[in-house]
Amino acid sequence: MHVPVLLPKVLQFLSINKGETVIDATAGGGGHTRALCEAVGESGMVIAIDADSAALGRVRDVLRGAVCRVEFIHGNFRDLGEMLQARGIRTVDKVLFDLGFSSDQLQYSGRGFSFERDEPLLMTFADRTSEGTLTAYEIVNSWSEGELVDILGVYGEERRARSIARAIVAARKTAPIGTTRELVSVIESVGWPRQAPKSGRIHPATKTFQALRMAVNDEIGALEDGLRAAWGAFGPGGRMAVIAFHSIEDRTVKHYFADLARSGVAELLTKKPIVPTGAEVLANRRSRSAKMRAIQKAASSTQ
Repeated sequence: MHVPVLLPKVLQFLSINKGETVIDATAGGGGHTRALCEAVGESGMVIAIDADSAALGRVRDVLRGAVCRVEFIHGNFRDLGEMLQARGIRTVDKVLFDLGFSSDQLQYSGRGFSFERDEPLLMTFADRTSEGTLTAYEIVNSWSEGELVDILGVYGEERRARSIARAIVAARKTAPIGTTRELVSVIESVGWPRQAPKSGRIHPATKTFQALRMAVNDEIGALEDGLRAAWGAFGPGGRMAVIAFHSIEDRTVKHYFADLARSGVAELLTKKPIVPTGAEVLANRRSRSAKMRAIQKAASSTQ
């Protein structure tokens, strides 16, 4: 069962009123979406967005019989501005970004997100690939060793980036690396990080898979576009909350919010990121790395 992360804090910092229009930019499992719907009530509207149509289908099931009006949109939140314009929606009151990667996508997508399953190396959020669509297969089999080092180091924060990149380049000279299992085998040949104690070890492929997924989907670029689009959709007093699970995402949000606050058009609602309580981590292990930041548009701001 999907458990929405930091839900009480999301509702507290968004401070939703009846009748408002609220966007869940990453509807995912639908837990946050359902709570947002209950908060806006019959006179309000929730706009549920997800790039994965299967995920959006699950949200539809969760919200069947919902008390509020719901607009379901299949697409990437980086295009949020165009989505709203196409529907004649000029302003919104609150926006939530939950950047976490859902367990359903790991288990059921068939697109190679999990290193525990043997699937094609795609890693795209889009349901279908077409000519020109970037995939993990293309990155792994055609990008240079230097480019691989860069994405593993930046997006994966992988200390063994150079060793893993070298191993990938050597392996693909024999035959293309076509599946997740083949890629995991190459990464495992490099070994476990020496500095990690056995009790705290993560699988050696974890950071590489994270980095590839982020590169394939241009997640940081999409996040930057989405944040700007959401901010542009607010009227005075609009609020945004963002839950990040990786340091690079959190830094992106932190810097964007700080720039808005320094320019005088916004108030930071969270001076430091909100993190889950020990009890929430015990109940929902997925929440352990979550960090939430929130911001409010100044009442006098038109920017």
